[in-house]
Amino acid sequence: MVRREFAGYFRTPLAYVFLAVFNAFAVSLAFFVGGLYESGIASLDRFFLYHPWLWAFLAPAAGARLWAEERRQGTIELLLTWPITVWQAALGKFLAAWLFLACALLMTVPVALTVGWLGDPDWGVIIAGYAGSLLCAGACLGIAAIASALTRSQVIAFVTGFLACFVLVLVGYGVFDELLAGLLGSAGVDEVRRFGLWRNLEPFTLGLVDVRPIAYFLSVAFAGLGLSTIIVERR
Repeated sequence: MVRREFAGYFRTPLAYVFLAVFNAFAVSLAFFVGGLYESGIASLDRFFLYHPWLWAFLAPAAGARLWAEERRQGTIELLLTWPITVWQAALGKFLAAWLFLACALLMTVPVALTVGWLGDPDWGVIIAGYAGSLLCAGACLGIAAIASALTRSQVIAFVTGFLACFVLVLVGYGVFDELLAGLLGSAGVDEVRRFGLWRNLEPFTLGLVDVRPIAYFLSVAFAGLGLSTIIVERR
């Protein structure tokens, strides 16, 4: 199931467009907006800074086809006649999409090699940053899976998933926190801030592999997977 779904991403030119766009924006934001080269520091923290924004776009784009495409083509009934459960089908689709996002992230390794050539970075911190970014991608994909299970239109699934991920990206940023402070108070903002994608990715960019952000990303990813499975079963 995973092999079938993963190969399906590369049957259309759109997948290659997504990969190219992700890498173009990842490199451009790091070097031209984040000033990675001008900083003079052999670190990729400015590179990973923009990854939640990128995943908020690419993960819903990759996840929109999980169930919406099956419904649009009328193949979901055929799929569910296979000798597998709905949960197994959903897990296979999810892992294939996550693997596709991992391919997009893997294509940015030359950025790390460039930093290693220019300086002497801490490779443990860089590896932790890549691991955190991949977990962040899984969380966004879990949200996208729910959006895809709710509709047969990939466009609607993408827009819905993108908006939901976009809100989670905003949580933890200064301007958004000030807006919430007027509604929830400082204590309420501190609680909401824990659900922000960047706030949970930040420790990885510093080389801190903590249980709490790992649990957060995996919880969002598999909660989305579980809820999307329930939606498909009931519909």
